[in-house]
Amino acid sequence: MPLAMAIPGQVNKVKKIGGKDETRKFLASLGLVVGSDVTVITKMAGNLIVNIKDSRIAISQEMATKIYV
Repeated sequence: MPLAMAIPGQVNKVKKIGGKDETRKFLASLGLVVGSDVTVITKMAGNLIVNIKDSRIAISQEMATKIYV
């Protein structure tokens, strides 16, 4: 399922990252790679705040739909 549909507070493992190479490289620079654990902290106006490798980052709804958990 896409990360955008994940339940806040639940730890998920990244299974696949879709999109163009540019998008995948950007997400990898943030620490979002296949096999990493990601937790959705909150959803606000379609955007997500996620916890990845002890860091909190904000990602758009569009990017969250490209990350499968």
